[in-house]
Amino acid sequence: MTRAALPGSRFSSGNLWKILPLAMLLCATFVLPALAQEKEKLWRTLSVSGRGVETIPTTLAQVSLGVEIQGKTAQEVQQEAARRSSAVVAFLKNQNVEKLQTTGIQLNPVYSYTNNVQRITGYAANNTVSFRIPTEKAGTLLDDAVKAGATQINGISFVANEQAIAAAQKQALKEATQDAQQQADAVFSALGFKSKEIVSIQVNNATAPPPPMFLRAEAAKSADTSTPVIGGEQQVEASVTLQISY
Repeated sequence: MTRAALPGSRFSSGNLWKILPLAMLLCATFVLPALAQEKEKLWRTLSVSGRGVETIPTTLAQVSLGVEIQGKTAQEVQQEAARRSSAVVAFLKNQNVEKLQTTGIQLNPVYSYTNNVQRITGYAANNTVSFRIPTEKAGTLLDDAVKAGATQINGISFVANEQAIAAAQKQALKEATQDAQQQADAVFSALGFKSKEIVSIQVNNATAPPPPMFLRAEAAKSADTSTPVIGGEQQVEASVTLQISY
């Protein structure tokens, strides 16, 4: 019995079935060694993590301030807090502060205790905002904000501007990469191995951790003395992991 030939082919179907095992064998001959080489490359690798840290001067003050009002009724307290807060916000907008936003609005009862009996004696409202201002302007602005109606300075932190942080992140990444490479070179030298190629690169992070809020401003001693505000430095960190074959 003769098998029909495949359309468009010079080989009969019988010959095709004879050729297929040979083709599969040839494929396995080339693929299996390649897989083995890949496994060997993964087995003979060293993973090292490098760290880079850049310290840059801060130029901006991140300020949190608020208005707190106490009174007999919730309505009068809330209205007075809203009036003073609006005056403070209008003042801050006029000063062209950056990233001005409301960070809290609270209205709570005030209790007193007499003979183990709890009574509501009034209400307290608290509205807070945050903003950024150049550090050298922060002291005078805080004094003027109090004149505008602010009753609380909750905290100040100091940060670098975004352009400086971006440049520091790139530099920290470069330092982290160099640190990882130097670690790998030291290990290979100690063991008598030679590095071949970098198999993978992982950038773990390149961040500027937010500085903690704290109050470094002191109360002004007189109307002619502005509150002193002194900035500091900010660290930008980066971490890179290299996987190197040998």
